[in-house]
Amino acid sequence: MKRSGRAKAGNAMMRAISLDEAIAIITGTFASAERRKLRPLSAIVLDAGGRVKAFHKQDGCSLLRFEIAHGKAFSALSLGRSSRLVLQKAKEKPLFIESLSKLSDGPIFLEGGGQLIRDAAGEVVGAVGVTGDVNEMDDLCAVDGIHAAGFKTDYDFEDDGDIHALNIKEGALPQAPKR
Repeated sequence: MKRSGRAKAGNAMMRAISLDEAIAIITGTFASAERRKLRPLSAIVLDAGGRVKAFHKQDGCSLLRFEIAHGKAFSALSLGRSSRLVLQKAKEKPLFIESLSKLSDGPIFLEGGGQLIRDAAGEVVGAVGVTGDVNEMDDLCAVDGIHAAGFKTDYDFEDDGDIHALNIKEGALPQAPKR
């Protein structure tokens, strides 16, 4: 049974991502990787507060995949943008990211593959971190997983005028590299 969780934040109700939804995101991510014939992936879903909701690692993944996926998702939540954009910010403002890393309560990993999970209204309900293939493919699979579970990504809000409210400064989703 799918339930959409609600958590109280002060007097307001805040939507919480359910375990079933987190697993659906990971399942959709892995299905995308299979269609694309990618290397084995690992995927993590964090709730909006940065806590682990679910993690799965496909057979054949290398070491440290939990830590890398967690760092990508946590980076996206920390700055409210994809981890690919956090990497871009690190190149532009290395001292800012160095300071952020020191202040952070969690891991910051500067690579693509971390995407925010948004509800239909654009509210962040969590983040997914994907690792195992090249960054562009990790990103594509993360977005596919989010969509497979019925959620939205930053890319879904680019054309409707909400882009400024969401602070998105990114163009189109990267294209898969030729193998």
